[in-house]
Amino acid sequence: MSLSDRLDRARSGADRPEVPSALSVVPEASTSVRASDAMAGLKSRAIETLFSSIGGRISDSSLTDEQLHEFVRDELGRIIASEQLLLTADERLSLIRDIEDDALGLGPLQRLLDEESVSEIMVNGHERIYVERNGRIVDSGLKFGSEQHLRQVIERIVSKVGRRIDESSPLVDARLSDGSRVNAVIPPLAVNGSALTIRKFSAVPLQVSDLVDFGTISPQIAELLYACVNARLNILISGGTGTGKTTLLNVLSSFIPSDERIVTIEDAIELKLQQDHVVSLESRPPNIEGKGEISIRELVKNALRMRPDRIVVGEVRGGESLDMLQAMNTGHDGSISTLHANAPRDAVARLETLVLMAGMDLPLKAIRDQISSAVDVIVQIARLRDGTRRVTHVTEVLGLENETVVLQDAFVFDYAAGLDSNGMFLGRQIATGIRPHFTDRFDELGIPYNLDVFTPPSGRSA
Repeated sequence: MSLSDRLDRARSGADRPEVPSALSVVPEASTSVRASDAMAGLKSRAIETLFSSIGGRISDSSLTDEQLHEFVRDELGRIIASEQLLLTADERLSLIRDIEDDALGLGPLQRLLDEESVSEIMVNGHERIYVERNGRIVDSGLKFGSEQHLRQVIERIVSKVGRRIDESSPLVDARLSDGSRVNAVIPPLAVNGSALTIRKFSAVPLQVSDLVDFGTISPQIAELLYACVNARLNILISGGTGTGKTTLLNVLSSFIPSDERIVTIEDAIELKLQQDHVVSLESRPPNIEGKGEISIRELVKNALRMRPDRIVVGEVRGGESLDMLQAMNTGHDGSISTLHANAPRDAVARLETLVLMAGMDLPLKAIRDQISSAVDVIVQIARLRDGTRRVTHVTEVLGLENETVVLQDAFVFDYAAGLDSNGMFLGRQIATGIRPHFTDRFDELGIPYNLDVFTPPSGRSA
């Protein structure tokens, strides 16, 4: 008799003379829990036995993926046979497949990577895995079998992109085959066990229409940014961690004409440009002897010798900012980059600091003059309290006045619209009523653009 039949009989009183319905359900539930625990224990034992029995062969580069999977399947077959379980042939194959995924794949992370609603995965030690769904962080309820299992997964990820992680180099940035960004920290830096963070990227690059649908940008801003890219204005995307800077950079890069040569420079390759004529450069960390490092700054310098029409720097975070500004000022118009800052004014201040990190003893006025003449537009993006990502400012850099970089907002986010009953922001990006000076460039180049979008909504002053 099924559980639903028993509950129906219990509600009708048919089983009342026998045993109370609640008691009749408990043993079945307890059996299910025990079976689940037993299966989890079996998988954990099988993986530990597998690692101890095959040793270093699991990372043997001379084996192809198919050979490694076949070898592991054979070994798992022997391990499961030694458990003397009463399993059907299908159950046995299914169990081997599950354990194989844990041993050779990314374990419990694999199902999270396959789940479209998950945008970020955060592992705090082997027993706790958090995920971000729709802008909210929740406990996934999944865990690794052991710290050793988690370390195996981390080493598997970083080794595929030529990076290393060990006690002498306990933190690393890497990427998955789909471009998802990975950061890993292991003991002794991670005190409570290894920490792993994966920022997922969509298998299909987002289009500008997707950002409009999400409310990240308005159609008017999309039209403006399209014109800015085609007019070869230098654009800086500013925002905090996890605000969607790289996603927006990907979308803006899709506006670049297909007949232009693009050179991208990144710490770990994340950009997915859709043009054909793209050269992607990736920095290299030092080896175990501390030699062989190739920095972003060196790549920016080298990119200038590669006849680029556009230079796209994934993120400026050091002395390479000076070389990028000089490139923007010496004929490489149309460059795009991102930077960590919370507001357009903060972006300028941070850029000043980064230029000072280049080690050049430049006066502050000279740095600000470089910034004001190089950067044309700052696009500020933020992740709001409701978890959504919105462009909050589109700001023009006007120039230098009394040693101050003058900024002027063309669009700002309307926080005054308040929240709905679900705590979601009702606001949208609105025009300030000021027409940017760079629209004159649109006229010069014959780029069509509707200037009416700079008219503020009725009832609002400029």
